[in-house]
Amino acid sequence: MIDYEKALSHKIKNIKPSGIRKFFDIAATMEGVISLGVGEPDFSTPWVIRKAAIQVLERKHIVYGPNLGIMPLREAIAGHIEKKHGVKYRPGEEIIVTVGGSEAIDMALRGLIDPGDEVLVVEPCFVCYAPLVELAGGVAVPVPTRIENNFKLTVDDLEGKITERTKLLILPYPNNPTGAIMTKEDLEPIAELLRDTNIMVLSDEIYSELTYGRQHFSIIELPDMQERTIYVNGFSKAYAMTGWRLGYVAAPEPIIHQIFKIHQYGIMCSPYISQNAAVEALKSCDEEVEKMVEEYNVRRRYLVNEFNRIGLTCFDPEGAFYVFPCIKSTGLSSEEFCERLLYEEKVAVVPGSAFGNSGEGYVRISYAYSLRHLMEALARIEDFLKRLKEEKK
Repeated sequence: MIDYEKALSHKIKNIKPSGIRKFFDIAATMEGVISLGVGEPDFSTPWVIRKAAIQVLERKHIVYGPNLGIMPLREAIAGHIEKKHGVKYRPGEEIIVTVGGSEAIDMALRGLIDPGDEVLVVEPCFVCYAPLVELAGGVAVPVPTRIENNFKLTVDDLEGKITERTKLLILPYPNNPTGAIMTKEDLEPIAELLRDTNIMVLSDEIYSELTYGRQHFSIIELPDMQERTIYVNGFSKAYAMTGWRLGYVAAPEPIIHQIFKIHQYGIMCSPYISQNAAVEALKSCDEEVEKMVEEYNVRRRYLVNEFNRIGLTCFDPEGAFYVFPCIKSTGLSSEEFCERLLYEEKVAVVPGSAFGNSGEGYVRISYAYSLRHLMEALARIEDFLKRLKEEKK
């Protein structure tokens, strides 16, 4: 008989499953649940993108593509980055198309990290960073941010965390789960701190198109930062293309060469149909993205106002499509709050602790859902809070 304890990797066994999925696995077994947890746009992929994919299917020429991605898409990505940020990348040498942003992050980490290298992980943050660092053999070093600083990363946050083993800083802005952004003025002192070091930056900008009131600013726009930055982006969030599984990395050629080898052996290439559709997304869908952002903004304003009205102080996000209300006033932990809300009111949200220890005392709520769903959920949350107050009497 097989002894699975001996057969399985100890590294994998010690990694915890995603904190996001726990409540939604439970919710999937319950009737009448309103789920506000998954970061998936409720909009359909724009028709021109779907039409481009249909045309590929009708040509019946669906093949493996080049390992780096089809050249028309890499050229379109380079053009898009230059248009948005004024920074040039060579599409033949400095861009690789990946299976979603998650593969891009995984490959970037594996391409840089040697065993024992330290990676600074800004928290609260997307749940995959620290586990992927550990899978690559590195050591994830949390760098907590605070609501007093609008969840922005500061030099003071960083300085005490840098050691001689620090290899990389993961910069996740616009931020999931907080919705925080970093402006040019916020990023300049971070760039200055790193300038005389050999520390690289992984800038995850998957929500870069989803900002409210100001255009996203990337760290690659600052002097000398392009050469030390691995820029990660994709199509899932801005273009409502989650199931198309398409992301990309733009980075200096030596970095792309390492990532290319990992991608070549592990994945080989991104979906050919998705790549052709993504060319059309970059070419034709700016107005579609703007319309989605306008609708997200309506939902954002509604949720922030309502949470503050019912007594849960809510940070005002300037990017992504999440709100991050504080639930400390209830006396419950994030996990307790979410569990009781699910069982008692059938509303599924994510505990802030799933995004790192600094997320404790908060919950993440996605507004990638219709206003009707959000209004019903808020009514149930308000009933839940009233019941909690009654319990304290």
